Amino acid sequence: MRGVRVWLLACTVLTAAPLPAIAQAPPDTEQSDVVIITAQKRAQDIQDVPVAVTALGGEALQDLHVTDIRDLNALAPSLQIKTDDNAANPKIFIRGIGLNDFNPNTASAVAIYTDGVYIGSPLAQMGQFFDLDRVEVLRGPQGTLYGRNTTGGAINLISRKPTDEFDANASIEYGSYNGVTVEGAVGGPISSTLAYRAAGTYVTNDGYTLNRLTGNRGNDTDRGSARFSLAWTPSDTFDALFQLRYGRSKGGSILAYNRSLLPQTAGATGPDGFCAPAFYTSGDCTDLAGYANTSTNLYQGDYHLEGKDEVETFGGSATLTWDLGAMSLISVTGYDHADRDDLEDTDAGPTDIITARYQAKQWAASEELRLQSNGDNTLNWVAGIYLARDELESNSYYDVFRVANSGDPATDLPQGIGVFGWPFTQDTDSYAVFGQADYKVTDKLTATLGLRYSADDKTFHYDSVYSSNVGDPTFNIFPTVDDSRTFDSLSGKLGLQYAVNDDVNLYASYNRGYKSGGFFGGQTTDPAAVLPYNDEVVNAYEVGLKSELLDNVLTANFAAFFYDYQDLQVYTLVVDSNTNLTVQNFTNASNAEVSGLEAELIATPIDGLDLSLGASFLDATYKDFSSAGDDYSGNTLPNAPEASLTGSARYEWSIFGGSAEAQADVSYRSKVFYDTRNVERLSDDDRTFVNLRFGWKPGDGGMEFGVFGRNVTGETNVSDIIPIEGLGFDLFSVGPRETAGVYARFDY
Repeated sequence: MRGVRVWLLACTVLTAAPLPAIAQAPPDTEQSDVVIITAQKRAQDIQDVPVAVTALGGEALQDLHVTDIRDLNALAPSLQIKTDDNAANPKIFIRGIGLNDFNPNTASAVAIYTDGVYIGSPLAQMGQFFDLDRVEVLRGPQGTLYGRNTTGGAINLISRKPTDEFDANASIEYGSYNGVTVEGAVGGPISSTLAYRAAGTYVTNDGYTLNRLTGNRGNDTDRGSARFSLAWTPSDTFDALFQLRYGRSKGGSILAYNRSLLPQTAGATGPDGFCAPAFYTSGDCTDLAGYANTSTNLYQGDYHLEGKDEVETFGGSATLTWDLGAMSLISVTGYDHADRDDLEDTDAGPTDIITARYQAKQWAASEELRLQSNGDNTLNWVAGIYLARDELESNSYYDVFRVANSGDPATDLPQGIGVFGWPFTQDTDSYAVFGQADYKVTDKLTATLGLRYSADDKTFHYDSVYSSNVGDPTFNIFPTVDDSRTFDSLSGKLGLQYAVNDDVNLYASYNRGYKSGGFFGGQTTDPAAVLPYNDEVVNAYEVGLKSELLDNVLTANFAAFFYDYQDLQVYTLVVDSNTNLTVQNFTNASNAEVSGLEAELIATPIDGLDLSLGASFLDATYKDFSSAGDDYSGNTLPNAPEASLTGSARYEWSIFGGSAEAQADVSYRSKVFYDTRNVERLSDDDRTFVNLRFGWKPGDGGMEFGVFGRNVTGETNVSDIIPIEGLGFDLFSVGPRETAGVYARFDY
């Protein structure tokens, strides 16, 4: 019945205030109402692809102010994105599947690809959201064509490519907190066989969080990215695309909100021994150093440190295509490097209880070689191999209770005070062979068979170190772990697609997804905690319908799915009974089940009016899962709202010798838990966000001027709640509240 109520609500929202036309056709598409995607490694109409996929075109991404991956949050059914950092480590969840771990050696369950190159490092996933042709969000495990850690889904970023005609565009936006976003691109032919495109972006603002101690603002942004593409077409049977990219972020580190947890009076003590909710800001509850945060404003704090989160990335790729007639040979070579240094006020308070410094360097090189059929045949197929090398070096530490640290190495400090580091290195060699075939059994029925063998050889060296003083170069080493393991698995797909007619397609599929096991890269003094964890495996069943109705006035797509997970990888925070510190824990859940319903609707009921809606209902539950002495069986997975909706209404009309456009976007999600335990205080009630935009284009359409408002209702934007119970507080990560501004765009 809950699913029925969600569907009725979805229908109501469609007629009231549904999201931007969800997909835009690539510039070279002849029919503007046909959306071409490459989710299956070949160009296809999105309505012909038997996969739950949302495509967001470049214009829609610009209208929605998508400048990094966090801005994709809630723009596709069942997609939730959060972060506890300012410049790295996005945590992506699709259909409730993702991972809370922020350590750089842990891969997400949702893979990110930039122009076909897998971007595995969480340090390098934030800065390529500019000058895009489209973004494709594939929901569910992609166990054949996308073999790298895709038990949850995949996000494909497809940049705009060089063309044989000169092209230039630019945009500038100014808004709240002195926010400036500049983006531009220029490209065209160099010769009859060479064409180029150069694009870049720069984003800066003063930040939306106030430090009451200094009057300065934090959670500020200061980042820029650039991309250069060169297309070479020496013949009708060969073409090449070469790309170089660079990005740098120099903004502030995250400034969170401190909620005091330790009651100082009997009346303020809740049944769990922590502060009762009614007393959180009463002054009767403090952290371990005695600080009581009496403010309810999540956008202010008393911060003893205003740090920087600096990330520098660079990389490149080469895509070579040989047309062999009935088939094509495609080579995709990629390289990415990332370097991060983040100094963070982790306690979010005036007393120096805990300061963190996260330092990491990572590079990855990959090669994918595919042989695939050309055209639309009775049998369409793809076969390939994949090789990759990834090297990571991390050297991070926590400085705990410096307020009580004399700095004298000879001092016998109480347990749990000092500098705790965990330097480690991890080298990974990955390889895979894969293939997929689509066979037309009849004119209407197509069968799909896909199979992939993947393996990851991982070598891990880990030290857990301690010093009484951050300035003391002499560390006492606790455990040292040296280990090497190979993690391998078979994954694949079975599917049937039935074309009822030219406008209606039905599909059913079974996908087996695989996410490699590995080594825990968080801080610990227990060598057992660093022992390798197992592969995550999912058996996913899905049925769907894709349709274009009422003479293409309405596009209606639906999906129903059920996932059976074994050894789901889970990251939790627990309190160490020996040191009373909150420590990280990484383990495998014995089993989890996820089921749900999704709908995507796009309508153009009259000329100039576009309506769209995405709706999702989700039931994501742990089964028979115990860890660190706690039983989580029956709990809801973190970041898995029972219901989520996204909708938009956009209307365009002629006025003042040009055209005007008004757009309203709304996104809703129901209550979410942020931890595996489903503790009530670590949850967030339902939230609704509304964005508005009005633009005007002069007669030739080459320019546009407008105003915008984002989160216009001022909804508190809670991204995460992190329990640091051993030190007496919770941390709230929050995104911006309401913002407004003006913009101008130029297109030549």
